Amino acid sequence: MTGGEVAGILVAVFWAILVSFLAVVLVRLAQTLRATTKLMAEVTEQAVPLLADASATVRSAQTQLDRVDAIASDVQEVTSNASALSTTVASTFGGPLVKVAAFGYGVRRAMSRNKDVAPPAQTRRTVVVGRTVPAARRRKQKD
Repeated sequence: MTGGEVAGILVAVFWAILVSFLAVVLVRLAQTLRATTKLMAEVTEQAVPLLADASATVRSAQTQLDRVDAIASDVQEVTSNASALSTTVASTFGGPLVKVAAFGYGVRRAMSRNKDVAPPAQTRRTVVVGRTVPAARRRKQKD
């Protein structure tokens, strides 16, 4: 055998080994692609109902938010009406009630003064270093 024939056989052997490795890689790649395709199909089968449920949940939440918004606006209206009512009641009855109470207080005070017609006895005040001795203590000192 000549050198060219030996080189051709070596190249053919290396070529066969390379093709074998490439065949193994392509087979594994095909298996991976099949598994990926199967996984994607399963995910799609599970995701579609899940997305439908999520969409229904969002619609339900939107309905509830609309109801809460309506309730909040009604509460705000009731609050403003109650505020207006309390202002009206305060302005209508507040002034006259204060005047009646003041008049009643004045009448009671005048009636109590009429009972005590005698002028109060003058009390003697004793000053002790910038203080006034209470009346009860002064009586004890007089005795």
